[in-house]
Amino acid sequence: MKGWRKIGLLCLLVAATLAVTGCGVAKIRQIRVTSVGVKYLVPTSSRSMDAVLLLGLDNPSISFTVEDVRGTVKYYDRELVHFTAGEVPVQARSVQVYELPCTAVLAEKVSLLDLLAMGAKRSMEGMTADVKLRVKLKSGAGTTLNFKDIDLSSFSQ
Repeated sequence: MKGWRKIGLLCLLVAATLAVTGCGVAKIRQIRVTSVGVKYLVPTSSRSMDAVLLLGLDNPSISFTVEDVRGTVKYYDRELVHFTAGEVPVQARSVQVYELPCTAVLAEKVSLLDLLAMGAKRSMEGMTADVKLRVKLKSGAGTTLNFKDIDLSSFSQ
């Protein structure tokens, strides 16, 4: 009888832990991107560059790590740049700007001069991004998030 009570108590504890963790994971989908910017950009070749992006996040949920970020920046459906980024830990229940180191490679038929000309306009009008990333909790559980056609002009001043 005592053995069954211990097993029942253990099952109740596991169920409660999963419920609490599940609520935190559900809130991860409520995260809002508040700002996007570039801290610096360093060309590493005629087709690639290293950069540090500034990513403002409003996180109402638990702490987690963003990892395996991959994406494409487009200008009116024309692919400009493909990028990958490392990982960044995000604090629980915070509104903060995070630095995200990344590497970018120019898409085919896009030159560095094309990008410089677009940058000279100081406008992100017509620019969108597709981003795929993995969100991982401390427990190791995680999910992959996909964002399509994020309007980058909504983040510019």
